[in-house]
Amino acid sequence: MNELRESEALESLKNVLHYWFETKVKLLRNTNGASTRKKALLLTVLAGFLWGTSFPSIRFGLQYMEPFTFVFLRFLIASITMFSIMIVTKNASINLNNKRLILLLGIINGVAYLLQYVGMVYTFAFASSLFVNLSVVWVALLSPVVLKERLSRKKVAGVIVSLFGVVLMTTNLEFGSLEKADFFGNLLVIIAGMLWAVFIIFNKPLIGQTRNLVQSMTLILIFTMIPLLPIATFSIENILTLSWQAWTVILYTAIMCWVVPYYFWLKGLKHISPVTSAVVLLTEIIIAVAISTIFLGEILTVIAGIGGTFIIIAILLVS
Repeated sequence: MNELRESEALESLKNVLHYWFETKVKLLRNTNGASTRKKALLLTVLAGFLWGTSFPSIRFGLQYMEPFTFVFLRFLIASITMFSIMIVTKNASINLNNKRLILLLGIINGVAYLLQYVGMVYTFAFASSLFVNLSVVWVALLSPVVLKERLSRKKVAGVIVSLFGVVLMTTNLEFGSLEKADFFGNLLVIIAGMLWAVFIIFNKPLIGQTRNLVQSMTLILIFTMIPLLPIATFSIENILTLSWQAWTVILYTAIMCWVVPYYFWLKGLKHISPVTSAVVLLTEIIIAVAISTIFLGEILTVIAGIGGTFIIIAILLVS
Protein backbone atom coordinates (compact mmCIF):
# COMPACT_ATOMS: atom_id res chain seq x y z
CA MET A 1 0.00 0.00 0.00
CA ASN A 2 2.81 2.39 0.95
CA GLU A 3 4.65 1.57 -2.27
CA LEU A 4 1.48 2.36 -4.24
CA ARG A 5 1.11 5.70 -2.48
CA GLU A 6 4.77 6.54 -3.06
CA SER A 7 4.38 5.66 -6.73
CA GLU A 8 1.31 7.88 -7.06
CA ALA A 9 3.04 10.72 -5.24
CA LEU A 10 6.07 10.46 -7.52
CA GLU A 11 3.82 10.41 -10.59
CA SER A 12 1.97 13.49 -9.35
CA LEU A 13 5.25 15.28 -8.66
CA LYS A 14 6.48 14.29 -12.12
CA ASN A 15 3.32 15.74 -13.72
CA VAL A 16 3.64 18.96 -11.73
CA LEU A 17 7.30 19.38 -12.72
CA HIS A 18 6.47 18.61 -16.36
CA TYR A 19 3.67 21.19 -16.36
CA TRP A 20 5.95 23.76 -14.67
CA PHE A 21 8.72 23.12 -17.21
CA GLU A 22 6.36 23.44 -20.21
CA THR A 23 4.90 26.67 -18.80
CA LYS A 24 8.37 28.17 -18.35
CA VAL A 25 9.40 27.17 -21.87
CA LYS A 26 6.28 28.75 -23.38
CA LEU A 27 6.79 31.90 -21.30
CA LEU A 28 10.43 32.11 -22.41
CA ARG A 29 9.42 31.67 -26.06
CA ASN A 30 6.76 34.35 -25.77
CA THR A 31 9.21 36.70 -24.06
CA ASN A 32 11.85 36.12 -26.73
CA GLY A 33 9.24 36.58 -29.45
CA ALA A 34 8.03 39.85 -27.94
CA SER A 35 11.62 41.09 -27.56
CA THR A 36 12.41 40.19 -31.18
CA ARG A 37 9.27 41.98 -32.40
CA LYS A 38 10.15 45.11 -30.40
CA LYS A 39 13.64 45.14 -31.94
CA ALA A 40 12.10 44.72 -35.42
CA LEU A 41 9.72 47.62 -34.82
CA LEU A 42 12.58 49.79 -33.52
CA LEU A 43 14.71 49.03 -36.59
CA THR A 44 11.76 49.91 -38.84
CA VAL A 45 11.23 53.19 -36.99
CA LEU A 46 14.95 54.00 -37.39
CA ALA A 47 14.70 53.22 -41.11
CA GLY A 48 11.66 55.51 -41.39
CA PHE A 49 13.53 58.24 -39.50
CA LEU A 50 16.51 58.12 -41.88
CA TRP A 51 14.33 57.88 -45.00
CA GLY A 52 12.36 60.84 -43.65
CA THR A 53 15.50 62.98 -43.72
CA SER A 54 15.82 62.27 -47.44
CA PHE A 55 12.87 64.50 -48.42
CA PRO A 56 14.30 67.81 -47.15
CA SER A 57 17.77 66.67 -48.22
CA ILE A 58 16.57 66.09 -51.78
CA ARG A 59 14.81 69.44 -51.80
CA PHE A 60 18.07 71.07 -50.68
CA GLY A 61 20.13 69.11 -53.20
CA LEU A 62 17.91 70.00 -56.15
CA GLN A 63 19.06 73.59 -55.76
CA TYR A 64 22.51 72.48 -56.96
CA MET A 65 21.79 69.82 -59.60
CA GLU A 66 19.21 68.40 -61.98
CA PRO A 67 16.83 65.65 -60.73
CA PHE A 68 18.16 63.00 -63.16
CA THR A 69 21.76 63.72 -62.16
CA PHE A 70 20.79 63.49 -58.50
CA VAL A 71 18.99 60.13 -58.65
CA PHE A 72 21.60 58.51 -60.89
CA LEU A 73 24.60 59.58 -58.78
CA ARG A 74 22.75 58.75 -55.55
CA PHE A 75 22.31 55.11 -56.50
CA LEU A 76 25.70 54.89 -58.17
CA ILE A 77 27.36 55.92 -54.89
CA ALA A 78 25.04 53.61 -52.91
CA SER A 79 25.96 50.68 -55.19
CA ILE A 80 29.69 51.39 -54.90
CA THR A 81 29.35 51.65 -51.10
CA MET A 82 27.50 48.32 -50.78
CA PHE A 83 29.89 46.61 -53.19
CA SER A 84 32.85 47.81 -51.10
CA ILE A 85 31.19 46.57 -47.90
CA MET A 86 30.51 43.20 -49.53
CA ILE A 87 34.17 42.80 -50.54
CA VAL A 88 35.64 44.01 -47.24
CA THR A 89 33.33 41.78 -45.16
CA LYS A 90 33.97 38.85 -47.53
CA ASN A 91 30.28 38.37 -48.29
CA ALA A 92 30.76 37.85 -52.01
CA SER A 93 29.60 34.40 -53.09
CA ILE A 94 29.00 32.65 -56.39
CA ASN A 95 26.22 30.53 -54.91
CA LEU A 96 23.27 32.87 -54.60
CA ASN A 97 19.66 31.86 -54.17
CA ASN A 98 16.69 33.96 -55.33
CA LYS A 99 18.59 35.43 -58.30
CA ARG A 100 15.41 36.19 -60.24
CA LEU A 101 13.72 37.79 -57.23
CA ILE A 102 16.76 40.00 -56.58
CA LEU A 103 16.86 41.08 -60.22
CA LEU A 104 13.12 41.81 -60.16
CA LEU A 105 13.35 43.87 -56.96
CA GLY A 106 16.25 45.92 -58.30
CA ILE A 107 14.47 46.76 -61.56
CA ILE A 108 11.20 47.56 -59.75
CA ASN A 109 13.05 49.91 -57.40
CA GLY A 110 14.84 51.65 -60.27
CA VAL A 111 11.69 52.08 -62.35
CA ALA A 112 9.77 53.41 -59.32
CA TYR A 113 12.43 56.04 -58.60
CA LEU A 114 12.60 57.01 -62.26
CA LEU A 115 8.81 57.43 -62.45
CA GLN A 116 8.78 59.47 -59.23
CA TYR A 117 11.50 61.85 -60.38
CA VAL A 118 9.90 62.31 -63.82
CA GLY A 119 6.46 62.69 -62.26
CA MET A 120 7.73 65.36 -59.85
CA VAL A 121 8.67 67.48 -62.85
CA TYR A 122 5.00 67.63 -63.88
CA THR A 123 3.11 67.58 -60.57
CA PHE A 124 3.26 69.32 -57.21
CA ALA A 125 5.51 68.08 -54.41
CA PHE A 126 2.62 67.53 -51.98
CA ALA A 127 0.72 65.51 -54.60
CA SER A 128 3.81 63.40 -55.20
CA SER A 129 4.21 62.76 -51.47
CA LEU A 130 0.52 61.82 -51.13
CA PHE A 131 0.46 59.37 -54.03
CA VAL A 132 3.79 57.75 -53.16
CA ASN A 133 2.70 57.12 -49.57
CA LEU A 134 -0.51 55.51 -50.75
CA SER A 135 1.76 52.47 -51.03
CA VAL A 136 0.56 51.52 -47.53
CA VAL A 137 -2.91 50.95 -49.01
CA TRP A 138 -1.56 48.91 -51.93
CA VAL A 139 0.46 46.77 -49.50
CA ALA A 140 -2.67 46.12 -47.43
CA LEU A 141 -4.56 45.07 -50.57
CA LEU A 142 -1.81 42.93 -52.12
CA SER A 143 -0.23 41.26 -49.10
CA PRO A 144 -3.22 39.01 -48.25
CA VAL A 145 -3.32 37.87 -51.89
CA VAL A 146 0.41 37.40 -52.51
CA LEU A 147 1.67 36.37 -49.06
CA LYS A 148 -1.62 35.14 -47.55
CA GLU A 149 -1.15 37.62 -44.71
CA ARG A 150 -4.06 37.71 -42.30
CA LEU A 151 -5.25 41.24 -41.62
CA SER A 152 -6.49 41.64 -38.08
CA ARG A 153 -8.98 44.34 -37.13
CA LYS A 154 -6.17 46.38 -35.61
CA LYS A 155 -4.15 46.22 -38.84
CA VAL A 156 -7.15 47.27 -40.94
CA ALA A 157 -7.86 50.11 -38.51
CA GLY A 158 -4.18 51.08 -38.60
CA VAL A 159 -4.16 51.27 -42.41
CA ILE A 160 -7.34 53.39 -42.48
CA VAL A 161 -6.13 55.74 -39.74
CA SER A 162 -2.72 56.06 -41.42
CA LEU A 163 -4.42 56.96 -44.71
CA PHE A 164 -6.26 59.82 -42.99
CA GLY A 165 -2.98 60.96 -41.48
CA VAL A 166 -1.17 60.91 -44.82
CA VAL A 167 -3.95 62.89 -46.52
CA LEU A 168 -3.98 65.53 -43.76
CA MET A 169 -0.20 65.92 -43.68
CA THR A 170 0.34 66.05 -47.45
CA THR A 171 -2.68 68.08 -48.60
CA ASN A 172 -3.50 70.23 -45.55
CA LEU A 173 -7.08 69.68 -46.77
CA GLU A 174 -6.43 71.97 -49.75
CA PHE A 175 -7.82 69.57 -52.35
CA GLY A 176 -8.40 72.32 -54.89
CA SER A 177 -4.70 72.29 -55.66
CA LEU A 178 -4.92 68.65 -56.73
CA GLU A 179 -7.16 69.66 -59.63
CA LYS A 180 -4.40 71.95 -60.91
CA ALA A 181 -1.82 69.18 -60.85
CA ASP A 182 -0.93 67.50 -64.13
CA PHE A 183 -2.75 64.20 -64.71
CA PHE A 184 0.29 62.60 -66.40
CA GLY A 185 2.59 63.53 -63.53
CA ASN A 186 0.10 62.24 -60.95
CA LEU A 187 -0.28 58.98 -62.86
CA LEU A 188 3.48 58.38 -62.93
CA VAL A 189 3.77 58.95 -59.17
CA ILE A 190 0.76 56.71 -58.43
CA ILE A 191 2.39 53.91 -60.44
CA ALA A 192 5.63 54.51 -58.52
CA GLY A 193 3.73 54.04 -55.24
CA MET A 194 2.22 50.80 -56.54
CA LEU A 195 5.65 49.52 -57.56
CA TRP A 196 7.06 50.27 -54.10
CA ALA A 197 4.17 48.32 -52.60
CA VAL A 198 5.27 45.34 -54.71
CA PHE A 199 8.87 46.03 -53.64
CA ILE A 200 7.88 45.94 -49.94
CA ILE A 201 5.86 42.74 -50.31
CA PHE A 202 8.47 40.72 -52.22
CA ASN A 203 11.27 41.77 -49.89
CA LYS A 204 9.50 39.65 -47.26
CA PRO A 205 10.23 36.26 -48.89
CA LEU A 206 13.71 37.51 -49.81
CA ILE A 207 14.68 38.29 -46.21
CA GLY A 208 13.23 34.96 -45.12
CA GLN A 209 15.18 32.89 -47.64
CA THR A 210 18.43 34.74 -48.28
CA ARG A 211 21.61 33.34 -46.76
CA ASN A 212 23.68 36.43 -47.55
CA LEU A 213 21.88 39.70 -46.80
CA VAL A 214 24.82 41.98 -47.68
CA GLN A 215 25.25 40.41 -51.12
CA SER A 216 21.51 40.51 -51.79
CA MET A 217 21.38 44.21 -50.88
CA THR A 218 24.38 44.92 -53.10
CA LEU A 219 22.91 43.17 -56.13
CA ILE A 220 19.52 44.85 -55.67
CA LEU A 221 21.24 48.24 -55.70
CA ILE A 222 23.29 47.32 -58.77
CA PHE A 223 20.15 46.09 -60.59
CA THR A 224 18.41 49.32 -59.55
CA MET A 225 20.88 51.08 -61.82
CA ILE A 226 19.59 49.27 -64.94
CA PRO A 227 16.48 51.47 -65.49
CA LEU A 228 18.55 54.52 -64.53
CA LEU A 229 21.28 53.96 -67.14
CA PRO A 230 19.38 55.80 -69.93
CA ILE A 231 19.51 59.01 -67.88
CA ALA A 232 23.25 58.62 -67.31
CA THR A 233 23.85 60.64 -70.48
CA PHE A 234 22.23 63.62 -68.76
CA SER A 235 24.45 63.15 -65.71
CA ILE A 236 27.98 62.55 -67.02
CA GLU A 237 28.46 66.05 -68.39
CA ASN A 238 27.30 67.58 -65.10
CA ILE A 239 29.53 65.59 -62.73
CA LEU A 240 32.63 67.76 -63.12
CA THR A 241 30.71 70.97 -62.46
CA LEU A 242 28.90 69.86 -59.28
CA SER A 243 29.55 71.91 -56.15
CA TRP A 244 30.68 70.50 -52.81
CA GLN A 245 27.14 71.05 -51.49
CA ALA A 246 25.76 68.80 -54.23
CA TRP A 247 28.29 66.04 -53.52
CA THR A 248 27.57 66.28 -49.79
CA VAL A 249 23.85 65.71 -50.36
CA ILE A 250 24.54 62.90 -52.84
CA LEU A 251 26.78 61.10 -50.34
CA TYR A 252 24.34 61.62 -47.48
CA THR A 253 21.25 60.42 -49.37
CA ALA A 254 23.16 57.47 -50.86
CA ILE A 255 24.51 56.15 -47.55
CA MET A 256 22.30 57.51 -44.75
CA CYS A 257 19.07 57.57 -46.77
CA TRP A 258 19.46 54.27 -48.57
CA VAL A 259 22.24 51.85 -47.56
CA VAL A 260 21.77 52.17 -43.76
CA PRO A 261 17.94 52.42 -43.60
CA TYR A 262 17.47 49.64 -46.16
CA TYR A 263 19.58 47.33 -43.98
CA PHE A 264 17.61 48.32 -40.86
CA TRP A 265 14.32 47.87 -42.69
CA LEU A 266 15.18 44.41 -44.01
CA LYS A 267 16.30 43.25 -40.56
CA GLY A 268 13.00 44.48 -39.14
CA LEU A 269 10.88 43.05 -41.97
CA LYS A 270 12.14 39.58 -41.11
CA HIS A 271 10.05 39.59 -37.91
CA ILE A 272 7.01 41.74 -38.77
CA SER A 273 4.44 41.67 -41.57
CA PRO A 274 4.65 43.87 -44.70
CA VAL A 275 1.48 45.76 -43.70
CA THR A 276 2.86 46.54 -40.23
CA SER A 277 6.17 47.57 -41.79
CA ALA A 278 4.47 49.85 -44.34
CA VAL A 279 2.46 51.64 -41.65
CA VAL A 280 5.43 52.05 -39.28
CA LEU A 281 7.53 53.45 -42.15
CA LEU A 282 5.12 56.39 -42.32
CA THR A 283 7.24 57.88 -39.54
CA GLU A 284 9.28 59.23 -42.44
CA ILE A 285 6.51 61.74 -43.22
CA ILE A 286 6.52 63.04 -39.64
CA ILE A 287 10.33 63.36 -39.67
CA ALA A 288 10.31 65.05 -43.08
CA VAL A 289 7.75 67.64 -41.93
CA ALA A 290 9.57 68.23 -38.63
CA ILE A 291 12.93 68.82 -40.33
CA SER A 292 11.36 71.03 -43.00
CA THR A 293 9.68 73.09 -40.28
CA ILE A 294 12.81 73.47 -38.12
CA PHE A 295 15.52 73.90 -40.76
CA LEU A 296 13.75 75.00 -43.95
CA GLY A 297 11.32 77.45 -42.41
CA GLU A 298 8.16 75.67 -43.57
CA ILE A 299 5.03 76.28 -41.51
CA LEU A 300 3.54 73.38 -39.55
CA THR A 301 -0.24 73.79 -39.65
CA VAL A 302 -2.71 72.47 -37.10
CA ILE A 303 -4.15 70.12 -39.72
CA ALA A 304 -0.71 68.67 -40.48
CA GLY A 305 -0.17 68.21 -36.74
CA ILE A 306 -3.45 66.31 -36.48
CA GLY A 307 -2.35 64.18 -39.44
CA GLY A 308 0.89 63.35 -37.66
CA THR A 309 -1.09 62.32 -34.59
CA PHE A 310 -3.21 59.99 -36.75
CA ILE A 311 -0.06 58.36 -38.12
CA ILE A 312 1.32 57.83 -34.60
CA ILE A 313 -1.99 56.25 -33.55
CA ALA A 314 -1.87 54.00 -36.64
CA ILE A 315 1.66 52.87 -35.77
CA LEU A 316 0.56 52.02 -32.22
CA LEU A 317 -2.41 50.05 -33.59
CA VAL A 318 -0.33 47.81 -35.85
CA SER A 319 2.49 47.47 -33.31
